[in-house]
Order: sequence, then structure tokens, then C-alpha cells
Amino acid sequence: MQAKDSNPPDGGYGWVVVVSAFMVMGLTVAVLKTFGLFFVEIQQHFDELASTTSWITSVTIAVFHLGAPVASSLCVQYTHRTVVITGGLLAFSGMVLGFFGLNMVWMYATTGFLQGLGISFSWTPAISIVSHYFSKKRALANAIASAGECAFAFMFGPFFQWLISQYGWEGSLLIIGGIQLNICVCGVLMRPLATSCLLEASHCETEAPPGNGACRRHKEDKSPIVHKTLNWMLVRQTEFVLYAIFGILAAMSFFVPPLFLVPLSYSLGIDESWTASLLSILAMVDFGGRLLCGWYANLHVTKTIHLLAMTITLISTSLMLLPLANNYLSLAIFTGFYGFFFGTTVAIHITVLADVVGMPEFDSALGLFMLIRSTGGFVGPPLAGLIVDMAGDYRAGFYMAGATLVLSAGFLIILDRLQQRKKRGSKIRTKPEKSTLPYPSLHILKHQ
Repeated sequence: MQAKDSNPPDGGYGWVVVVSAFMVMGLTVAVLKTFGLFFVEIQQHFDELASTTSWITSVTIAVFHLGAPVASSLCVQYTHRTVVITGGLLAFSGMVLGFFGLNMVWMYATTGFLQGLGISFSWTPAISIVSHYFSKKRALANAIASAGECAFAFMFGPFFQWLISQYGWEGSLLIIGGIQLNICVCGVLMRPLATSCLLEASHCETEAPPGNGACRRHKEDKSPIVHKTLNWMLVRQTEFVLYAIFGILAAMSFFVPPLFLVPLSYSLGIDESWTASLLSILAMVDFGGRLLCGWYANLHVTKTIHLLAMTITLISTSLMLLPLANNYLSLAIFTGFYGFFFGTTVAIHITVLADVVGMPEFDSALGLFMLIRSTGGFVGPPLAGLIVDMAGDYRAGFYMAGATLVLSAGFLIILDRLQQRKKRGSKIRTKPEKSTLPYPSLHILKHQ
């Protein structure tokens, strides 16, 4: 199929790409977010501790983050379409092989590693290609695409619960794997704009007239692109390091509530059908939080880092209150608060990263940030599972997540203070030179 022009069309076939990305979000991250429904089933089947079982989700999250920079680099060589299709096949393989359920190590390798790699190879290029198809309407297109995660999670809660009741957890994994094959269909619809070097499309437009020859010449020199994908020099910037630490602590907490929400509801004696609806409520209010906070952030009434610190504080508060629930209604209310504030955080935390490093370094910082943040996602669920095993109560996992988020908010405050101090220092250094040394000759004498 002939590739389209490399200039972002801001519409047209781009909306097909947006719908495809919407589907990919739902078939990847939404599956990960609702996997807590399988937690108790797998734990009872293998007769393992909560900490041991939670490693399945932990491996998935870690590989999802670690694979993001790799997926970005592969997009440079083979196009987003190819990488998304590969991701769909990997996700399908992970679920289908998990159907055999040989042992826990097998589950780590299949529904953990392969599924995580499939999600990474599908999610990363799907998010990226939307930005290539849109310029003026990029924010709207990205908002619609990311909404797939919430929309599918809303439906997957009761659907997965029904699958487990009808076919068991093994049969459910097999069916979900078949559904995830649709990622490959979405990948086929993600038609490249110019050539396989989509990530450097902007370079092709500025350095040479649009055309396959220009992009081929640019593709031959891949070293600048690799450097841009993972610029390790960013770790020398204090602001980036502080934000990366925040990302690690936040990732340790974010994946704990969806994992233990279902077991907690079971421990309270709530019926399975009502339990599945909690995940639907979580997805619905998450969607509302993203839209509302995204709209508010665009008004520029509040500094984005201040807004992020506030939403993180509210999430930690809701997690501390959630274990106080003793029936379905109270649990649903606290779950709603958590889901809403989680959505507000997701809506702006990447924007804050752009503010911290600046747009010239943003692409590189995003890949490196995801790579560093993976450590938090890898450690968080098993650590919470260990605490749950020691306390003998699923509530302990939520307290751990809330406390970690409080600590992460502290690093945001330190980062903001550092930025303000640098800004004041810059004003102090420039003001005396303008007031006391107005003449060039005096300025030269001062520096001799």
C-alpha cells in the first residue's frame, strides 16, 4: 500500500488511526487494569501466597515500561504498523500459553513477560502515530485515543467476571487472547504517513522536500535517533532525577489498588457480580477525571506541577480511606474517589515532564522516564503482596500504596521549590547588570 504524505493531515484518514489507537488502548492497558479479577482464581489454583501471585502483574508492568524505548527504536526501523502487529501477536501468545497454567514460573513467562512485551509493542507506537497524523488537533486526538483504556475497562470488568464463571480462569485467558488478536487488525489500519522512518518525519520535512528518497537518506543515519530515544545525559539534570524518583514511587502505588480491590471485596463478603462492577466504576470515573483535569489544565489557572501535587495528595487520601469501607456502597464510593483522582493525574503527569525537561528533550525524556519508572511498577505489587501476607489483611496493601504516594508528592514539592529558586536566582543575576552596568564599556571592565 502506498504511503501517504508526511505532512500531518489533521483529519481524514487520521481519524481511522485514532479509532485504531482507541482500540489498542482498550485491548492492552484495560486488560492489565482488570487482571485483578484473575488474582484470587490463580492464587487458589496454585495455592500460593499473595506476594507470589502478584509477581505476574509485576512482571507485566515492568516489561511494559522496559519495552517502551525498544518499541520506539523499532518504529524507526520498521514503521509503527509492523511494531503494533508484532505486539498483538505477542499479547495473543502470552494469554494463549497462559491457558496451560503449568506452574507459577510459567505464568510469569507467559501472562507476565510475553503479555507485557505485547502491551508495550502495541501501546507505545499507537500513542506515537496519533501525534504524527495530527498537529493542530493533536490534544483532541490523543484524548480520544487514550479514552479507549477507560471505555474498555468499564466493559471488561463484568465481562471477564462472566468469562471466569463460565469457562474458568484458564479458558478465559484463551478467549481474551483471541480478542487481543484484533490488535493486529488495528495495526494494519495504522498506515505510515511517508516511509518507515515515522519518528523522524519532522526532520524529513525540514531537511529535505517530502519524498521517499529524503527519508531513506535520513534513515541511513540512525545514531542521532537512538541518542534522542535514550539520552542518558538527562540523569545529570537534578530536575529530571527528582521527577523520575516521583515516577518510581507513583508506579509502586498505582498498580496496587486494581490488583487488590477484588480480593478486598471478596474478604468483605461482597457478591462476585457486584465486585466486577467496582472495576467498571473505577474506569468510568477515571475517564471523567481525565477529561475534566485536561480541560482545567488548558486554562492555565494553576501551575501544572502544583495541580499534579494536589491530585497525588488526593489519591493518597482516598487510598487511606478506602480500607475503612465495610460494605459495597462505601467501597464503591471510595473506589470512585480513587479512580477520579487517578484519572486527573494521568491527564497531566506527562505534561509536567515536558515542562521539566523542555520540548527539545521531551521524546528522549519520555522513553527514559518510562524505563526508570518500570522499577516502581516491578517492585510495587510484590511489596504490597508481602505486606498483605504479613498483616493477613488486604487493607494493608492500600495503606502501603497511600503512604508511598505521600512520599512521591514530597519530591514534587522539592522539584517545584528548586525550579522557583533557579527562577529567582536568574532574575537576581540579570537585574544588577541592567541597573548598575548600563554601558557596554563598563560591562567589559567588570569581567576583565
